[in-house]
Amino acid sequence: MKVVVLGSEGMLAQDLIPIVAKEHETLTFDKDQADITDKERLFDLLGRTKPHLVINCAAYNKVDEAETDREAAFHVNAYGVQQLALACQEFGNALCHFSTDYVFDGKSSRPYRPDDEANPISVYGESKRAGEVFVRSILNRYYLIRTSSLYGKSGSNFVYAILRLAEEKDVLTVVQDQIMSPTWTVNLAQGVLALIGSGKFGVYHLTDRTDGGISWFEFAKEILRVKGLSNQIETTTSQEFARPAKRPAYSALDTTSFTLSCGYEPMPWKESLKRFLDTI
Repeated sequence: MKVVVLGSEGMLAQDLIPIVAKEHETLTFDKDQADITDKERLFDLLGRTKPHLVINCAAYNKVDEAETDREAAFHVNAYGVQQLALACQEFGNALCHFSTDYVFDGKSSRPYRPDDEANPISVYGESKRAGEVFVRSILNRYYLIRTSSLYGKSGSNFVYAILRLAEEKDVLTVVQDQIMSPTWTVNLAQGVLALIGSGKFGVYHLTDRTDGGISWFEFAKEILRVKGLSNQIETTTSQEFARPAKRPAYSALDTTSFTLSCGYEPMPWKESLKRFLDTI
């Protein structure tokens, strides 16, 4: 199968591309080569390359900045995705697109399922939800994968931030009242490979396995433990550690339907973290 990956410069794409390329002919394009908000160039690209599948890793991920730059977030995450879906429709391409746990409001008492109602509480979440609506309304052949709290070897992420702070401070402070499921980009990429090979289109959730979610505080503690660091770590609340964009208080995702559809079982989060830390 010929696969085009857009947003090749991003953290997810950096781990996804070599994994997908093991089984599929893979063409990669960064933002300068293929901007999803540039309709003319996007249609030209897909018309020339004629892929069976487009994997979109391009996104606006500046969660806090989006609160004061709504136009930029929607330009990429909503209208850019709309252009991409229209291009895929024009040329008969299937689409694999990524969304986020931030499309939910965090009021659930159990991990969110793919068919649960979205109700974003931030501009970033609203823009990603709008992109989902465009994909689902324009295309029939799509894999829409919601994921959460990504970390990987390329780009900034929570794991790198904790390790950097551990070098700078003896005492770290991390929120304990936000529950999520962290996701190693390699684990996600392996799941994507299994899903696109299955041909079972639809909406899915895929994160590392947490059995109901963990707090950022728990995640930070495990990072320090695995690295053998002795920094003290204290808890704080979302209210005390206020940021411009609201985060869901609870946004663990239920991955059951993903495993049932393609047989891929996500790695437990502690195993994923250890494997990642062993590589850096």
